[in-house]
Amino acid sequence: MELTGKHLIAGAWIEAESKFNSTPAHGEAYEFSAGSVALVDQAVQAAEDAFLSFSATTSKERAAFLNAIADEIDVRIDDLAEIGTQETGLPEPRLRGETGRTTGQLRLFASHILDGSYLDQRHDEALPDRAPLPRSDLRMMQRPVGPVAVFGASNFPLAFSTAGGDTASALAAGCPVVVRGHHAHPGTAEVVAAAVKAAVEKTGVHPGVFSLIQGGDLEVGQRLVQHPLIKAVGFTGSLGGGRALFDLCAQRPEPIPFFGELGSINPMFLLPAAASARAVAIGTGWAGSLTMGAGQFCTNPGVVVVLDGPEADAFKGAALEALQQVGGQVTLTSGIAAAYHSGQSRIAAVAGVETLLEPAETADRSVLPSIFEVSGADWLSNADLAHEVFGPLGIIVSAANFEEMQNIAKELDGQLTCTLHLEEGDAEVAKSLLPILERKAGRILANGFPTGVEVSDAMVHGGPYPASTNFGATSVGTMAIRRFLRPVCYQDLPDYLIPSA
Repeated sequence: MELTGKHLIAGAWIEAESKFNSTPAHGEAYEFSAGSVALVDQAVQAAEDAFLSFSATTSKERAAFLNAIADEIDVRIDDLAEIGTQETGLPEPRLRGETGRTTGQLRLFASHILDGSYLDQRHDEALPDRAPLPRSDLRMMQRPVGPVAVFGASNFPLAFSTAGGDTASALAAGCPVVVRGHHAHPGTAEVVAAAVKAAVEKTGVHPGVFSLIQGGDLEVGQRLVQHPLIKAVGFTGSLGGGRALFDLCAQRPEPIPFFGELGSINPMFLLPAAASARAVAIGTGWAGSLTMGAGQFCTNPGVVVVLDGPEADAFKGAALEALQQVGGQVTLTSGIAAAYHSGQSRIAAVAGVETLLEPAETADRSVLPSIFEVSGADWLSNADLAHEVFGPLGIIVSAANFEEMQNIAKELDGQLTCTLHLEEGDAEVAKSLLPILERKAGRILANGFPTGVEVSDAMVHGGPYPASTNFGATSVGTMAIRRFLRPVCYQDLPDYLIPSA
C-alpha cells in the first residue's frame, strides 16, 4: 500500500504546501497535504462543471458508476483493513465488515435507481376542453439539486465517510460530491478516493463528479458549506460542530439544506411485565450494546428508564456484572477519550446522581464503561443529564411510577431511536407511550437494542433535532436519496425536452 498524502480533485492528485500528520492508534504516522480555501474553490468549481453532464446521465449509467466504485473498493479491502485498523484502533473484522456495508449500500443505490420509482413521476394530462378553464399538460419528476458537500464521520471511517451513505445517495441522485475527509483517518479516506478515481476512469464520467479534500483549519469547512455553488450538505458529527455549520448554511445569501446527524442518547423504556420476565437478560444485553465498539455508535443506548423496585435491581445487577468483565477499549481519537472522561465527571457531579460503576484510570485513547443511577424526579430537574456522552457511559433512570415514566418520555429531546422492552401484559402501557415516542425518534424498536442499523428501503436513521437537523430525512436506506433531489414541474414541454427517466 502506497499513500500519496495528496488531495484528489477532479481526477488529479494535488499536493499542498501546508501539511499535517496522521495520529494512528498504532503503526506508522503519515504526512498529508492540508486543505485550503483555494482547494475548496477548485473542487467545487469542478463539481459544478461536472453537474451538467452528470445530472443528464441515465439511471443505468449512474448505477454502473456506483457498482464500479463498489468493485474498486473490494479490490482494496486488504489495504483498507490495514490502514483502517492502524488509524482508528478498530479491530480488523469490524473494518472488513464495514467495508462490506459500504459496498453494499453503493450497490443498493445502484439497484434502487434503475426502476425510476425514486423520481416520483406524476403526470396530469392536458384538458383543453375543460370549463371554465382548460388545463395544461403537467409533468413532475425529481431532479438533482447540484454539487453536494459531505463531511466524513469519525466513528465510521468507511460507511459514513468518503464513499459512505451520503456520497452514495448524492451520486445516485446525479449530484457531484466534494468530501471533506475526517482528520482521524486520512489514509483510509485516500484509499477509498483512489477507488472512486478508478471507477471514474473505468466508466468515463466527468472527473469533477468527486473530490476529496483532507485536513485544514475551520475555515476550510466553513468555505465548503458557504460556497455559492454547493446546494446541500451531509454531515455526521458532534452537536457543537454540526450546529455551527448548520447556522452557516442558514446564513448564506441562498440558504441551503444541512442534513446533519448530531447526537442522541437513544433511551430504552423497560416496561413492568418485561422487567418481571426478563430483567436479567435485558440487563446483560444492554451491557453488550452499550460497550459495542467502545460505545462509539450514534445509536448507543445511553439511558434506560425503569420503574423502581426489585425488577430494576435485577436489571442493574445483571448489567453491572456484565460490564465489570469489559476491559479497556481504544477510542477512535484521543479527543473522543478526553471528551468521554469529561462527560463522566460532568454526570457524576450532578445532584442526585449515584455512581454504580466508576472506571479505573486507562491509557491514552482507552476507555472503560461507567454506569450511573438517578431517580426520575432528579432526571427531570437536571436537563444536563440528557446530553450525549459519546462512549460506553450509561444512566439508569428509576421512575417512581408510570406517570413519571411518561413525563420523562415527554421531556426528551429528539432522538435517533427509542426502544420499548415489553411483554403482552405491557400492551396498554406501551400504547400510551408510543404516541409520545413517535414524536421523539426516527426509529422505534421493540425488544431489541438499537446498535446496528440495517441499510434497506424502510430504514429511518434520523429524527427531530438534535438527533438530526432535518426530521423529514434519513441518512441510511434508500430514502436517503430524497435529500439531494427537488421536484420540478414541466408544463406543456414537448417530449424531447423532458429529462429521460
